[in-house]
Amino acid sequence: MAGSRIGIIGQQRDESREDHMHEDERYGNERDEGGRRYGDERRGDGQDEGGRRGDERYEPLVGFTVGVTAARRAEEFGALLERRGARVLHAPALRTVPLADDTELLAATRAVVESAPDTVVATTAVGFRGWIEAAGDWGLGDQLAEVLRGVELLARGPKAKGAVRAAGLTETWSPASESMAEVLDRLLAEGVAGRRIAVQLHGEPAPGFVEALRGAGAEVVAVPVYRWEDPEDLAPLDRLIDTTLAGGLDALTFTSAPAAVSLLRRAEKRGLLPEILDALRDDVLVACVGPVTALPLRERGIDTVQPERFRLAPLVQLLCRELPAGTRVLTVAGHRVEIRGHAVLVDGAPRPVPPAGMALLRALARRPGWVVSRADLLRALPGGSTDEHAVETAVARLRTALGVPHLIRTVVKRGYQLAPDTPPDTPPDTPPDTPPDTSPGTPPGTREDGPGAASIG
Repeated sequence: MAGSRIGIIGQQRDESREDHMHEDERYGNERDEGGRRYGDERRGDGQDEGGRRGDERYEPLVGFTVGVTAARRAEEFGALLERRGARVLHAPALRTVPLADDTELLAATRAVVESAPDTVVATTAVGFRGWIEAAGDWGLGDQLAEVLRGVELLARGPKAKGAVRAAGLTETWSPASESMAEVLDRLLAEGVAGRRIAVQLHGEPAPGFVEALRGAGAEVVAVPVYRWEDPEDLAPLDRLIDTTLAGGLDALTFTSAPAAVSLLRRAEKRGLLPEILDALRDDVLVACVGPVTALPLRERGIDTVQPERFRLAPLVQLLCRELPAGTRVLTVAGHRVEIRGHAVLVDGAPRPVPPAGMALLRALARRPGWVVSRADLLRALPGGSTDEHAVETAVARLRTALGVPHLIRTVVKRGYQLAPDTPPDTPPDTPPDTPPDTSPGTPPGTREDGPGAASIG
């Protein structure tokens, strides 16, 4: 049993908690070893890591809407996304609840003070600080500090180490990898049989960590400093779910496994779990800060992407690559048209397009150059209108939004089409809205003779 638990721990790299990130990192300015800001790297083909060429004026996430479920550091995360051009929809999927008044934490603190452990593991800065503060409120602060000075004190990462030192203590050891797996490896290598080990938990027990220690013969005192619960205001989370189901979200981000669980649980309570699972499997890019965060989603058959470095800035950098790479790019009437979530890039210039226009454009882009009837376009429009004049109005607004009206051609008595690329021998003054050589269900260039046949324009 212990071996299987260790296998789970081996996947952990601290990405499952936002407070695993270094206190002194400012994510909007985080830089690599060469001094370059993440997201500014240039590739050999002249593009940066977000897919943006040096001569383009837009940011890589322009036209995309990104959902943020984080509770902590959400403002910094959102600012970093917005600087890359994204529209951000923030809905915390959980909240952190301190346990200063919790009898379980008080009992664990008394157990440590009354019978000193051999080893104490500090897993997070916020958790360790909360423990020290709660002990002080209970009049046990000095006793706890005295105990901690005399034990092997392991700090899981730089932030936890900083909290230990801020309390006037000195850690015995801290892993370079910031990994709970390395902490477990050290303890098991030392031998834990018969030893008493206190583990400060971080919101939820680390999967397999406590079990592996107990399986190897240790007595483990779990110190639960805080827990996660549903947000007090569920309206933002409900809006995020609704927007996802309505097709208004391009990417959804998670920085902790409990946040993913919370979102799915909320969808299930609303009777929307099958729908949200389908949307996350097929329509939305799901980005997690690391593999442990992704576990609840993978168990539901949802594919995710994760950065190699489990931090916020590399997560944004990953979105800057993945979202543009998944867009539809067409050549329409000699213009480069890139269809994004709520905007279209026409020859590299971003053009905001209203939802009705985006719905029409996507319907036309499914078969570029083919005629799409007004009835089919009406069905594609949001709102359920039955008046085909709504299509004419939406097309007119779409042409205005795109800034190049002849991208969309009117096919008299048939419908509309994305204008095909102009052949080299076509006169430049050819009227753009003359009916093309197509009929419904017939590919461009196929002549259909007889009454009512369209003529080439």
